[in-house]
Amino acid sequence: MVLLLGLTSAHGATECAPDKIDIRSDNSSVRFTTEVVDSPELRALGLMNRESMGMFAGMLFVYPDPQPMRFWMRNTLIPLDMVFIDAQGVVQHVHENAIPLDETTIFGGNDIQYVFEINGGLARTLEIAVGSEVRHPSISGPEVIWACD
Repeated sequence: MVLLLGLTSAHGATECAPDKIDIRSDNSSVRFTTEVVDSPELRALGLMNRESMGMFAGMLFVYPDPQPMRFWMRNTLIPLDMVFIDAQGVVQHVHENAIPLDETTIFGGNDIQYVFEINGGLARTLEIAVGSEVRHPSISGPEVIWACD
């Protein structure tokens, strides 16, 4: 089992909050601090031009509906793992170590509603993989697997 700082069970930190996102799998559970980008302007900017990001920090891209999802690394200076999540809050694809400044299209899937970007290599370390479940107040609806209460 992965046991790290940021674990959702650490110090009773299990409440949902707009600036926190929880990810769990069979072997791990981790909480990140997140920025939420939910407008076209904020999503277009993303993590461009940032030189670093904290270990347990990330950016959650929120779209109004599930759709085919493609990302790239234009003007992005740090390697990233991209976690592609469906409307139910289940990870459908993880693209590891996207190359800084690379404009090659990264396809995340056809029915993706959320994308969570974290530091490159962290998804493997924390055992975030296809089938992991994600909880955040933006991930809502009757079909969500792990909803905020």
